[in-house]
Amino acid sequence: MRTDPVSVKGILFHQHRVLLLLNDRGEWELPGGRAEPGEDHRAALGREVREETGLDVEVGALVGRHRFEVLPRRFVQIVAYACTLAGASAVMLSCEHVEMCWVPLAELGETIAGRRLPAGYLGAIRQAMSQPRGPSERVV
Repeated sequence: MRTDPVSVKGILFHQHRVLLLLNDRGEWELPGGRAEPGEDHRAALGREVREETGLDVEVGALVGRHRFEVLPRRFVQIVAYACTLAGASAVMLSCEHVEMCWVPLAELGETIAGRRLPAGYLGAIRQAMSQPRGPSERVV
């Protein structure tokens, strides 16, 4: 039996908002991607976030896993981690995405600005919101 490839994703909170990236399929997603052979998931996530956004992050707790159908009959195992900024918050978007958005936590839903946020990502963000964070990032 073939196993699904793994994609590590970061849930990055800043000022009561979460970072989402718009992919070429017109869906919002979390920053991240695949690990290089032998690369640790946390190290891969830090590298991927930096490549996609220019942001340096500290990778925290594992939030959850879910199976995602990227294309018909093509699945990826999403492994999501909570992240915090380790530097400046100005995003420099790579060519891998067409748009970015810091979404206020109070406005999270199945669609953001008319575009779909897949249920697995929304669930992971909500799970991360329920976990304790530093005083400046607590959800009120």
